[in-house]
Amino acid sequence: MSITVGDKLPGATLLKLGESGPETVDLGAKLAGRKVVLFAVPGAYTGVCTTAHVPSFIRTKDKFDAKGVDEIICLSVNDPFVMAAWGESTGATAAGITMLADAESAFTTAIGMDFTAPPAGLIKRSARYAMLVDDGVVKVLHREEAPGVCEISAGEGLLAAI
Repeated sequence: MSITVGDKLPGATLLKLGESGPETVDLGAKLAGRKVVLFAVPGAYTGVCTTAHVPSFIRTKDKFDAKGVDEIICLSVNDPFVMAAWGESTGATAAGITMLADAESAFTTAIGMDFTAPPAGLIKRSARYAMLVDDGVVKVLHREEAPGVCEISAGEGLLAAI
């Protein structure tokens, strides 16, 4: 069953690349008492994710800041090395977007947002979505019907809903 508006996100340990290598990130602690935008993509360096989804949040970052959003997090079922490199190559890291890896798809599966598409080499990947989370509770959730579409989950689509 997929997470819905009003649900509290489950605890999760995600990964980021720190100065000395991979570091764990306690998602529950990161969300506690904060307003956070969390958006997820099927894969780093993939077409729509790179050309549309991440750029939409770079373009709208200042508008989310003005609405009191404390942090924007991009999540993907990839390793932290890939997420760090992708953040650098897209400009997301320089724009202040946090790039986190759900390397085992544990969080993605726990919230019912996983899918598998073997012909594309995507196994246990994340659906494309964006959500506004306030103190760990989902306030707005926009999930795309297909992984190759980025409309309601784009920065502009989520911004219009909050």
